[in-house]
Amino acid sequence: MGRIDKGENCSVSGCGSEADRSISADKVKSAGLKIGNAVDKRAYLCKEHYKEYKKKSKKDKLIDKWRHGM
Repeated sequence: MGRIDKGENCSVSGCGSEADRSISADKVKSAGLKIGNAVDKRAYLCKEHYKEYKKKSKKDKLIDKWRHGM
């Protein structure tokens, strides 16, 4: 049973919704989202912030895909 199943809240500053996904904190920071606790290795995102993360990181994923020749 993981932290999300136990009822972890969203890591984004000012959001108190229940988390839906767990992502590396470095990736979330590079996408431009402000996370509250910078000590953790993982960031927990609710549905709304995960959707925002996907939109902001789409260009970075495409560039990585091109870089690796896929």
